[in-house]
Amino acid sequence: MDHSSTDSKLDRVAFIGNYLPRHCGIATFTTDLCEAIAAQYSQTTCIALPVNDIEAGYAYPTRVRFELAEKDIDSYRRAADFLNINNVDLVSLQHEYGIYGGRAGSHILVLLRELRMPIVTTLHTILRDPDPDQRRVLKEVAALSDRLVVMSARGAEFLREVYGVLPEKIDLIPHGIPDVPFVDPSFHKDLFGVEGKIVLLSFGLLSANKGIENVIAALPSILARHPNVVYIILGATHPHVVRNEGETYRLSLQWLAQEKGVEGQVIFYDRFVSLEELVQFISAADIYITPYHAAAQITSGTLAYTVGAGKAVISTPFWYAEEILAEGRGALVPFRDPVALADQVISLLDNEAQRHAMRKRAYVFGREMIWPQVASRYMESFERARAERRHFARQDFAVKPLDKRPGKLPPLRTDHLHHMTDETGILQHAIFTIPNYIEGYTTDDNARALMVSALLEAIGNEEAPELASRYLAFIWYAFNTETGCFRNFMDYQRHWLEVNGSDDSHGRTLWALGAVLGRSNIPALQSMAGRVFEQALPAILTTTSPRAWAFALIGIHEYLQRFTGDRRASQVREELSGRLLTLYQSHRSEQWRWYEDKLTYCNAALPHALLMCGQSIPNATMMETGLEALSWLADLQRADAGHFVPIGSNGFYQQNGERARFDQQPVEAQAMVSACLEAYRITGDNRWHKEARRAFEWFLGRNDLNLPVYDPTTGGCRDGLHPDRPNENQGAESTLAFLQSLLELRLAENPLLSIEAGSV
Repeated sequence: MDHSSTDSKLDRVAFIGNYLPRHCGIATFTTDLCEAIAAQYSQTTCIALPVNDIEAGYAYPTRVRFELAEKDIDSYRRAADFLNINNVDLVSLQHEYGIYGGRAGSHILVLLRELRMPIVTTLHTILRDPDPDQRRVLKEVAALSDRLVVMSARGAEFLREVYGVLPEKIDLIPHGIPDVPFVDPSFHKDLFGVEGKIVLLSFGLLSANKGIENVIAALPSILARHPNVVYIILGATHPHVVRNEGETYRLSLQWLAQEKGVEGQVIFYDRFVSLEELVQFISAADIYITPYHAAAQITSGTLAYTVGAGKAVISTPFWYAEEILAEGRGALVPFRDPVALADQVISLLDNEAQRHAMRKRAYVFGREMIWPQVASRYMESFERARAERRHFARQDFAVKPLDKRPGKLPPLRTDHLHHMTDETGILQHAIFTIPNYIEGYTTDDNARALMVSALLEAIGNEEAPELASRYLAFIWYAFNTETGCFRNFMDYQRHWLEVNGSDDSHGRTLWALGAVLGRSNIPALQSMAGRVFEQALPAILTTTSPRAWAFALIGIHEYLQRFTGDRRASQVREELSGRLLTLYQSHRSEQWRWYEDKLTYCNAALPHALLMCGQSIPNATMMETGLEALSWLADLQRADAGHFVPIGSNGFYQQNGERARFDQQPVEAQAMVSACLEAYRITGDNRWHKEARRAFEWFLGRNDLNLPVYDPTTGGCRDGLHPDRPNENQGAESTLAFLQSLLELRLAENPLLSIEAGSV
């Protein structure tokens, strides 16, 4: 049949739903359906009306004629007006609760009530136990629609029994799939560098309900029987998940793979792929796996695609899988059961004849699901609705196993940093995410913020100069010219609460000033920072805190990267580093490799400073001592499960005493990230890069509580971990600790980093 000349009585059809290039399953389905109808019925003009979940919208193709704003109810009214005056013969609506605004997606009802043409609605979710809002919305959508399309018999059953829809109003049309040949999986494996391997595949937008962790947990048993297996996890994290939760789920999968020792057999392809790419991935798979957690899923495009491509499929028994994999077209395993999953994979791999027969049955079944067939079925439904009107790009793939590349860093967000900063400087504390004026400001935190600003400038952030100017102004105001020291605590009325601050705040401020002098290319910042640095440097020699010495040494090191000939700075460095070395040598034993008889706070700064000095002076003993202490500390702060466990602030760790497990503070993770990255720069030993990553992952949820400390919705960081929960306050110290760690990792992993538009 020549599809391009197929007759139709419909001149103009509008498709409402998400649309590519938006990344979601509904967008893919709407686009594919619209294009299939347009290709097969050339005399029918197809237009699309997508829903935008972001203000900027998307770079849509010309077929898109009108855009709706998800949460703007007036845009739904305007869309109805647009459709009514543009001679549209029929509307094809894609219904999913989550893509439309209002409670349970109720905004779409405003549009449907105003339309004057027939409506055919495809239902992508049909709940057996809806809440009252979901029931009300779907019942009205059904009433306003002339016909309802479902993709499974279970969906039709629920419409009849739960929502009271008459059976004659329901059309059962399968999920459309691309028409691909029945090929041997080896045909495309060379594209991904997995030739000679047995490929397990899961794909789709990642979210925590997808159950990928169960496949990873099953891999050790599978590999024991079939060591040449690799598992490809294809797809970006769902955009809504990224916005609300960050990459916590993907990171948890990566950590699990590492814990199970299978990171070399797990390949993440973290991108929303084109149809051409997807077909190639599917073609390369020996077994496709859908390990979803819950039964309540009425359709699955990913499962439909792989069945139609003639793949051997293993799935958990969610509703759609039970139906599409019946009669030997696939295998079902219990929910959340890695052992059963491993047994089924091994069984299929051991029995090639059984696997091949399963593939053939699936492929034959799938011939009724290819888009030309599905487009014809939809057009029949469209024509019936009109008649019964009642009322109403090939690319090369750079996929790598997890152990060959680090996990993805979270996007940089400075929202909470700005939220905590006013015209004076950065406020010290927050109650939840609200700045706490009662606690006022500290020079300590403004120094931390100045360091972060210097790092922001280093990656090209346009906000950096203004932020740095504000924090540097605070530091200049904090400097007491009579004593040569910095004040630390200031109340909200800008009254200093002390003549001189702590030793540590003095050392940390020198660190921040040195960072500006060593990194910034803004003359005004350099001049001001240089003036304060010169006046404040001598007082560090009168301090007694080893951490103050360490902070100052790191700042001096930064300063001397640009001003190597400053003899006085070099002399201060030699004096302070000698003190640290003497401390270490007087306290070190085989069981206790540390500078004091107690581990307290910002511990990693001590070996960090000595390591820097040993490399730059140079002094081999200092460098060896720094590496020895840092290695001991890294081992001490590693849990049996492999994650980072900082020394708790509720008691710290006295030699020969009991170590405090909680409360765990973000500054400990930051200090470890900074120190390990310096060790990595100096030695080139990848062990230190892994240790830096391990400490950073503490922020993201790889910790004792398996809960994220970083908050991706605000860009802030919670104030630590209690034994049973995170501290929900997001103060300056914690947020700056996270930002410093993130920025240092970015610069370490890409020294030529350039910021793409919108990445910050």
